[in-house]
Amino acid sequence: MATLDLIQVSKSFGSAKVLHDINLAIEDKEFVVFVGPSGCGKSTLLRIIAGLEEATSGNIIIGGEDVSMAHPVDRGISMVFQSYALYPHLTVFENIAFPLRVQKMPEPELKETVQNAAEILQLTDKLQLKPGQLSGGQRQRVAIGRSIVRNPKIFLFDEPLSNLDAALRGDMRVELSQLHKQLDATMVYVTHDQIEAMTMADRIVVLKDGRVEQFGTPMELYHHPATKFVAGFIGQPNMNFVPATVTGTKGGLAVDLDGGHQMVLPVDTTGVSKGDAVEVGIRPEDLVLGSTGLDISIRVLERLGGATITYGTIGPAETRFCASLAGNAPIEQGTNMTLTIAPESCHVFNAKGDVLSRLNVPEQSR
Repeated sequence: MATLDLIQVSKSFGSAKVLHDINLAIEDKEFVVFVGPSGCGKSTLLRIIAGLEEATSGNIIIGGEDVSMAHPVDRGISMVFQSYALYPHLTVFENIAFPLRVQKMPEPELKETVQNAAEILQLTDKLQLKPGQLSGGQRQRVAIGRSIVRNPKIFLFDEPLSNLDAALRGDMRVELSQLHKQLDATMVYVTHDQIEAMTMADRIVVLKDGRVEQFGTPMELYHHPATKFVAGFIGQPNMNFVPATVTGTKGGLAVDLDGGHQMVLPVDTTGVSKGDAVEVGIRPEDLVLGSTGLDISIRVLERLGGATITYGTIGPAETRFCASLAGNAPIEQGTNMTLTIAPESCHVFNAKGDVLSRLNVPEQSR
């Protein structure tokens, strides 16, 4: 396997620049996920790594070798697409074996290689079936098997689970994570689903408008988002953003939240002045029922058994607000409730959307 380095990679389509000076260093045997909304450039970046798109500028380094101008076949990569792209008239065995037959691998070695891949992917009893006789998850495993037999330096995945139903996506997330450990491989995976990113990745690249917003472990992004965009994208349900006005900067940041609640937050106040507008980020799961705090008008309740998700509004501006509470929380739709939040659990973002550094807050486990 190999490291992957992207150095000042940019891409333009005519006058439209879709990737802006991407710099990334992906370690050997690491599972890295590119995540972001549609149109952020994540699939384009993956295709540039694969050699299916040519970068306008910059370099692609795989295992210390510059492959920027190399043909896809010569890059030592293998790519699994969103569509399975299987040959319907061929058996599972022949679909997996296809790239090996193109390489003219001797038949005994070919059979052994396909058999090994089938065992890893639990497809041994499916080798003589046609793709039409398989479930969606099994077909995706066949597509992955076709990549495994090529023994690439780096595996690339372009939203491979998008065509599966929710339950099967959950199963395949586990299978792909296990596969990564079995193969001890370098993998780069593209998705728009932040749950896939959080549950599978060693590190996550959050992209927005063709730029890297943040690159770090799932827990770094969750506990220490660098920007409002990252904070809102990572975590489910999404983080709440409450408008606030700065009322003081001594001994922390004193703010008045929309709705009148006052807090002193342990963040660096450098560059912030009294009267400035900021936004306070509050994760739904950090809230608890209390006698003092934020007053919420409950509009919708979702009873999920282990948790109750509440959607409502706060303040005269009716700012939308969500809380994740215990499944048996004693609350009713159409009523009001008061929620308490610890100041050290809050995030504060300035007018540019950048986070204000926290003070004297212990590092969260990663």
